[in-house]
Parts: sequence; structure tokens; C-alpha cells
Amino acid sequence: MLALATVGFAVNFWAWALLSPLGPRFKDSLDLTSFQQSLLVAVPVVVGSLGRVPVGALTDRFGGRVMFPWVTAATIVPVLYLGLAGHSSLTALLVGGFFLGIGGTAFSVGVPVVNAWFPPRRRGMAIGVFGMGMGGTAISALTTVKLVDAHGMRTPFLLTAGVLAAYAVLAALLLRDAPGRTVPTEPLGRRLAATARLGITWQASALYAVAFGGYVAFSVYLPTYLKTGYGLTQADAANRMAGFVLLAVAMRPVGGWLSDRVGPVRVLAGALAAVLAGAFVQSFTPALAPVGTIAFLVMAAALGAGSGAVFALVALLAPANTVGSVTGVVGAAGGLGGFVPPLVMGSLYGAYGSYAVGLVLLALVAAAALAFTGTGVRHTVTRRVPARAAH
Repeated sequence: MLALATVGFAVNFWAWALLSPLGPRFKDSLDLTSFQQSLLVAVPVVVGSLGRVPVGALTDRFGGRVMFPWVTAATIVPVLYLGLAGHSSLTALLVGGFFLGIGGTAFSVGVPVVNAWFPPRRRGMAIGVFGMGMGGTAISALTTVKLVDAHGMRTPFLLTAGVLAAYAVLAALLLRDAPGRTVPTEPLGRRLAATARLGITWQASALYAVAFGGYVAFSVYLPTYLKTGYGLTQADAANRMAGFVLLAVAMRPVGGWLSDRVGPVRVLAGALAAVLAGAFVQSFTPALAPVGTIAFLVMAAALGAGSGAVFALVALLAPANTVGSVTGVVGAAGGLGGFVPPLVMGSLYGAYGSYAVGLVLLALVAAAALAFTGTGVRHTVTRRVPARAAH
């Protein structure tokens, strides 16, 4: 079940990230401004993020066996639209990108499915493994531009639609919910209100907005940053972004595994300190080899480990029958955390011709999150969980 959920997450994220590698191409072909290009790649992010809230609550009610095939099948429609007709104007791309956001909601389907199949002491690692499905964005980065160059604009979209259809059928046939799953009986609105009253919902949301939001922001904007700031070709920039994504993906289960052993607070503190250092160094726009590359790889590893630690924290503190709802809100916060930075970076570059201010802002946000982890979050874990269980 963990493998099926992880594959489904990866396939849907592959579709969700299709527009990002093509951003520079659309900028040139449609004569877009930096802000318009940022908006184009950010729209699927914000829609997929906000959609996680109701989808997570619906997963608590109906289970992943129902929701995974439906979310996957629904994502096929905008993928086909973008590939066949929706790439000729900014308006058409924004409409397609809006509905492409459905693919991003798959995250809040998979977490409660995986969470229910594992005992508490193994959930950090299990959810971290599931989180590797965010590597679907790397598949998009490595293949989309090459397929367009070799076979035309339709090809990556048609290929992705075919894979989505195959997975929807596979999930409908094989995916199962854990035995004894607690099914909430309260109305959706009341359950969401109860979720909003949980302290862990907002603490995890704030941290995930930084950790996963930072990952999403770099995964959608790094090709533009490298092309504009360092003069790399589109293909080279996309390949380097894929390397960033793959390292973050590999570190996500490591963050969950470490959280199971030393506690999520310590893992989060270390990850946020690394992001702070990496963003500060990169704000000086050092040479890409080796300093800039090292700074980005350090941030990638830290953001991946931090993302895994956040959901280890959710598994530790959230009531079992609210995991989907909490995941939806936290996932939305993470996606929204990834929506804002590309717009800010595009606007700041348009105004000042430099990305330095944006990276300084990232460092300040990481510092604030680090302080919050060491105070409020640590207090919550100490109060709610006995010391041995927290470790």
C-alpha cells in the first residue's frame, strides 16, 4: 500500500509540475514579463495547495481507495487540454494551470492512507518514504523540455495523461484502506472547524510553509533563476533543478527516519539552520561552481529533511481520525509557501535586477521558523508526549 500510494503521489506531482520546465519557453514565445512567467508556474501550486483542505477531509471520510483514483482521473482533463489546445496564449495556460492544480491535492490523499497502515513508531519513516513521491517534479524537469524539443509540445502532456490513466485503473483495482480505519461521521464543515482548533494544525502549517514551500518555490523557479542569474541554457537549468529536487526527495525519508529516533524538533532545528546558512551565502550570488552549487544542495537536503520531519510531528500529535484533515491544511500551507516566493523573486528581479533581496528574505524566514521550533513547538511536544515516546 505504501508503494502504491508513493507511485500515485509521484505520478500526480509529475502532472502538477508540467508547466514549470516550460516557463522560460513560454516567456520567449508569448513575450511574457517576469511576473507573468512567475504567475504561470505558481497558479497550479496555489490551486493544488488550497484544494488539499477539502480533499484531505474527504479522504478521512471516504478513504484513499476512493479518492486516489478520482483525483488521478480528474487530473487527466487539464493535462490533455494543455497539451492539445491550451498552450497558445497566457489566458489559456492560466486556465489549464488552474485545473492542473488538482494533481497537487494527491498529497493529502496519501498521507492518511499511509499513516493508518503503520504503528506510531514507524510513521515518520513511512510518511517520509511516501513523500519521495514529490520526485514526480524531477521526472517533469528531466523529460518535459527534451520531449518538446524532440517530438513537439503535445508529447509530454499526452504521455503524462496516459500514465495517469494507467495509475487510476491500478489504484481502483489494488489500493486498500487499512483495516479498522476510523471513519468520521460528523459533517465536513464541523470536522474542518475541529481541525482548525488543534494547535498542531497551525504549528505544522507554519513549519511546512517554510520547508516544503521552499522546496516547491525552488522546484518551480530555479530554472528561471539559473537561466537569468547565471546565463545557463534552458536544458542545463532544468537538469540542475532536477538534481536539487532529487536530493530533496532522497532526504525526505531520512528526515522522517531521524525524527523517529531523535525527535522531529531536533531534525527541524538542524534543517532550518542549514536553510538559513545556504540562503545567506547564495544572497551574495557567488560563482555557481563550487560555492553556489554547494549552497543550493545544502538547502535542498535541509528542505527535504525538514519536510519529512514536519509530518513526523503530525503523526506524533494529530488524533488518528483527523490526520487527513490536518494533512490537508498543512499541505495547503506548504503549497502556499511555495506560491509566494516565485512571485516575490520575479517582482524583485524586475525592480532591482538582482535576486539578493529575495534570498535574504528567505534567510530571515528560516531564522524566524528556527526560533519558533525551539520555543513553541518544543514546548508542545514536551507537554503532549512523554520523553521516551518523543524520542
